[in-house]
Amino acid sequence: MANPSMAPSRKTAGRFRERAEMLDFLLEVTRITSESLDLDKLMRDVAAIVKTVVSFDLFALLLYSEKSQGLRIRYSIGHREEVVRSLVIPLGEGIVGTAAQTREPLLVEDVRSDPRYLNALDAVRAELAVPLIARRKLVGVIDVQSTSPHAYSEQDKTLMRLIASRVASSIENAVLYRRVDHRNRTLRTLAVLSQEFSSILGLDELLGKIAASVRTLINYDAFSIYLVDTEKQVLRHRFSVRFDQRVHLDNIRLEEGITGAAARTREPVRVLNTLNDPRYIPSHPNVHSELAVPLMVQDRVIGVLDVESERVGAFSEDHQQTLSLLAPQIASSVENARLYEELAKREQRMDQDLKAARNLQKILLPRKAEVRGLEIGIRSRPARDITGDVYEFYEHGGDYTVIAFGDVSGKGPAAALYGALVSGLLRTLAPRRRSPAMLMQSINEALLERRVDAQYATLTVLLWDPRTRLLTFCNAGGEAPLIFRKGEILTLRASGVPVGLLEDRQYEEVECQTERGDAILLYSDGVQDQLNEDEKHFSRARTLDLFRKYGAERPQKIADAVIKELDKFREDTPITDDQTVVVMRVL
Repeated sequence: MANPSMAPSRKTAGRFRERAEMLDFLLEVTRITSESLDLDKLMRDVAAIVKTVVSFDLFALLLYSEKSQGLRIRYSIGHREEVVRSLVIPLGEGIVGTAAQTREPLLVEDVRSDPRYLNALDAVRAELAVPLIARRKLVGVIDVQSTSPHAYSEQDKTLMRLIASRVASSIENAVLYRRVDHRNRTLRTLAVLSQEFSSILGLDELLGKIAASVRTLINYDAFSIYLVDTEKQVLRHRFSVRFDQRVHLDNIRLEEGITGAAARTREPVRVLNTLNDPRYIPSHPNVHSELAVPLMVQDRVIGVLDVESERVGAFSEDHQQTLSLLAPQIASSVENARLYEELAKREQRMDQDLKAARNLQKILLPRKAEVRGLEIGIRSRPARDITGDVYEFYEHGGDYTVIAFGDVSGKGPAAALYGALVSGLLRTLAPRRRSPAMLMQSINEALLERRVDAQYATLTVLLWDPRTRLLTFCNAGGEAPLIFRKGEILTLRASGVPVGLLEDRQYEEVECQTERGDAILLYSDGVQDQLNEDEKHFSRARTLDLFRKYGAERPQKIADAVIKELDKFREDTPITDDQTVVVMRVL
């Protein structure tokens, strides 16, 4: 507010009876308006100063923008809100525009007789517009209007010119300070927002955060983000809000619209009045201005950020610059979130596929088996979702049974698929090959015909004759079967290269005459290779001790004991590799 010493009793220049009194008044004006860089307070003070010496019914302080080449009301008294919000006066238009263009005060005693008058209120009769000039540059205009004709005199015009000359520099300084302060706050805000955006991986959450954050920097009525669909050559609508409410919009072809222009040119597109731009595609009613900024990652346009307003000329070059500074971080965050979303969808599909694979594997890999002359116990678990271990029992006419036990290289789905291939070949070839060595050779040749890079399998094939209790054994790189007999551990030994690895391999057979009560242990290398927190292996020695301890128990109890001891050994350490234990007791 103005200083109390500037009493409102001074209504016209004629009230200043002495020159000293006028100088005192002007010095006070200078003091008051130079005390603050707060633009809003300064404009209120200027209005109060003018009110003490010149009567008005309407007051407006308009600031000039070189970019828009026009004047916009920055502070007013008595003007309608819609006029303040939307009015932009070009230089030379109206009484205010004329005063600004000529840089001379303009007094109109009766606006009804002046065609330049822009009607702000029907009751207005007199107007006085005084330009604000600082350092030979137009800052703005002080405009007062009265409902009485001939309300202002030449003395009023002179006094207003003197006031304007004193306050113009202060207003310009306050505008510059606000601009610098706004830019600094914007840069600080952009830095904070960049950190916040990079920490959000949910795309919907991220876009909502971006919309809210941009609102703190730029006042918009509608906000949208479109993502480029290169295959269909469209900007696919991904997120929109209008007056803080989520809305859905149509996709836009890349060669159409203001957003399409931003995507094609890779440059921001700012439209002051959409009614004058043939590229505009109506998306919301009453939109009059639009700003579209391309979102780019590594010289590739991934989308467009678009803001709209119902006001003409709502977005300035400063707004465009602000969004352009923020756009790279938005683009990077959106791309990361989109990739994360796609990855999450793929993982979900993979989880569904793995769940189906687990269910199928439960059917294909038996949890129990009935073989004439043997009691069998089985425990198997994957290191990941599905196992690459293989175990199969093929009984042929009750005369003999082929028992296959294998371990595919690697883990996870690839190993499981290769294991399924091995199982399929075993089912096909086992009925035709009574000899384990011949069967192993046939499996090796079949796998090499279907060679898969870096995939192979260790495999043990046993031929069990229930009448003679004779076990014929062939090994291709697997762990040797162990036999528990009367408290002692016997090891069946036979050498061979894993199947699917080398061509023209020959495999040897070893016969073992089992006895009633013998326990035979088959286990994958995931058992002895299991690590604990100290990165020590469970080891073959522990496996032998464990089999020696529980070898007299029933097969299923032995298999369960192995898995239990493995869990006790590893504690919180993840399962290192697929683990399968098959125990057979000779009846």
